[in-house]
Amino acid sequence: MIAAFPGWRGVGLAALFGAFMALGQAPLGWWWATLPALAGLIWWVVRAPGGRAAVWLAWFGGAGYFAAALNWIVDPFLVDPVAYGWMAPFAVVLISFGLALFWAAAAVLAHLARLPFGARALMLALTLTAAELARGYVLTGFPWALIGHVWVGTPPAQVAALIGPSGLVLMTTLAAALPVALRLWGVVGTGALLSAAFAFGAAQLNVPDPAARGVTLRLVQPNAEQHLKWDPEQADTLFRLQLGFTNALPRPDAVIWPETAVPYLLTPGEGAAAAIALAGDGVPVIVGTQRLAGDAAYNSMAVIGAGGALTAVYDKSHLVPFGEYMPFGDTLYDLFGITAFASRTGNGYTAGPGAAVLDLGGKFGKILPLICYEAVFPQDLRAAPTRADWILQITNDAWFGTLTGPWQHLAQARLRAIEQGLPLVRVANTGITGLIDARGRVLAELPFGEAGYLDVGLPGALAEPFYAQWGEIPVIVLLIGGVAGLMTGRRRVRA
Repeated sequence: MIAAFPGWRGVGLAALFGAFMALGQAPLGWWWATLPALAGLIWWVVRAPGGRAAVWLAWFGGAGYFAAALNWIVDPFLVDPVAYGWMAPFAVVLISFGLALFWAAAAVLAHLARLPFGARALMLALTLTAAELARGYVLTGFPWALIGHVWVGTPPAQVAALIGPSGLVLMTTLAAALPVALRLWGVVGTGALLSAAFAFGAAQLNVPDPAARGVTLRLVQPNAEQHLKWDPEQADTLFRLQLGFTNALPRPDAVIWPETAVPYLLTPGEGAAAAIALAGDGVPVIVGTQRLAGDAAYNSMAVIGAGGALTAVYDKSHLVPFGEYMPFGDTLYDLFGITAFASRTGNGYTAGPGAAVLDLGGKFGKILPLICYEAVFPQDLRAAPTRADWILQITNDAWFGTLTGPWQHLAQARLRAIEQGLPLVRVANTGITGLIDARGRVLAELPFGEAGYLDVGLPGALAEPFYAQWGEIPVIVLLIGGVAGLMTGRRRVRA
């Protein structure tokens, strides 16, 4: 592998292509920059003299992409810069080159097929899609900044209702690879592909909206700075601020607070729960909180009813590795009695039982609850035991900085709404609280970095989309069929 290293000029150009690809991610959304940059990277990788050189180029190309797209990864370490700031550069390098291993694997597979140049470019488009799909599942998954996310906010994003985020990745990689593989005819093919996607999306966006549910929700955004969020005096101030927003007239039908908005443990009918119910004055208040069950701690969503009763609770099930729990921490406790990393001994959160739907009854219907990071995973929503009427995401985006992370998190929530055909209500500690309809359009939002509340009417749901029913199966079939077709063509040429 070292002997096959294509030189710093070669890997530098690959990294530059990758970095330019990231311009298509939120908040810029420059998909028209992503496509030529991806085409350039595909061309640079497939022209490599061998598979080992291609691995280096794809690896550095992916690293450039992830370093630019995930630049917000340094922000969690800067919440307490004295203690953790030194880790930030290492985090960028490790996550960028770590995730880029998926792209390197895609290059290996494309070159192992031993196809001619044009077919190899198309094969790389397929294997890169497979790599991005795998990235959402391997080691609990991290499908943040998928290549196909560049379409969020444009008509082609509606294609996700049919083939999901991996389908958008496949559409993007093929659109970039076709001109590399077929030159002028490839440009024509890319134009036809994107024109069809734009036309389909525009048609979907022009369909009349479903009837609204007739429910008014109050979305509360306290705008707590992360480094002050758990300070005792600041926590009490923020709690009282949210009580005031909850009690403001006119009364909504329900009030929603963000993730871990309650700084105290909730005891039904007492203390914080009673104070929240009093502020709600007869309407349910849905809050983000923490709860204990024995030695286990949970990141939870609770519905507080009359008198401070907890009428429903959801425990976050897809936790953030190293942020909310330590991988294999419970195993170390079971095998060796080491308690420092075990969630069961209070060191980190314990995962809830899995995806759930909370039936609030009456005009509220059934909600699919998501806490923060869970909105990144389309498979988590499809794992729900029954179809909900709307999606509720509570989150604390203060971890993601102020430049890119909160907007990328919002973009992924918009995609979940399209995939499920359901409206999505998003309530953030800060950036970005808002209402998203079943086609992924942001209908209302609170300004980033400001404390306040927003009263919104809940939109209606669409019929269950094809992707919600079938998930990744159609894309996997397309990938298998594409690979088989290219390999069959190779054998025919050789014959």
